[in-house]
Amino acid sequence: MTEPWQPDEAMAAFIELDHDRARRRGYPEAVYCEGKTPGQVRSAALAIKASGTTTLFTRAGPAHTKSVLSVLPDARYDEDARILAWPPDPPAPRGGQVLVVAAGTADFGVAREAQLTAVYLGRAADLVADVGIAGLHRILARLDQLRSARVIVVVAGMDGALPGLVAGLVSAPVIAVPTSVGYGAALGGVAALLTMLNSCSPGVAVVNIDNGYGAGHLAAQIAAPA
Repeated sequence: MTEPWQPDEAMAAFIELDHDRARRRGYPEAVYCEGKTPGQVRSAALAIKASGTTTLFTRAGPAHTKSVLSVLPDARYDEDARILAWPPDPPAPRGGQVLVVAAGTADFGVAREAQLTAVYLGRAADLVADVGIAGLHRILARLDQLRSARVIVVVAGMDGALPGLVAGLVSAPVIAVPTSVGYGAALGGVAALLTMLNSCSPGVAVVNIDNGYGAGHLAAQIAAPA
């Protein structure tokens, strides 16, 4: 008689988590949830629970979140960042200060993803929101805070001009994150991406559109203790 199909076991055949990443690279595994079914994410959570591997689940929607919490009920979920972190408490911060700057409120979710990624990778990270170039006084009022950071992540959509401005005011490296915020000619973030890539301010590195996780990870690496 054929054994009943076990969905968790079948899905687990397609998942090979990198449990050695923390030892090899110094930073833990992450599971990108968008594009995965809730069942696949649940299978990943089961494997993580069994191994005890520290993990971030990124781009988690409501169904993904429900699946993870059914296995890891103490995981911390942040609705703005769409991140689940397990274990829920971040490590004690070490290394330099990370500062995440969001041009507008519409960029906040991506900025929060960058901030929490840096925090769970062991860095102190603050977030400053709604300081876009349409009101230049707002970012200029933050000069002391900007200049105290080891690395700055600048998140912006629309024209994407804020990273170049910030880079011209500080000595720290700037990681620019274009977002898919903007009207038609913004082309889903492509316009902001091209502006950032063409910045005339040296010291600006650019990650992909809406990639808060990638920016937060790079910031944590730059700000790592010697």
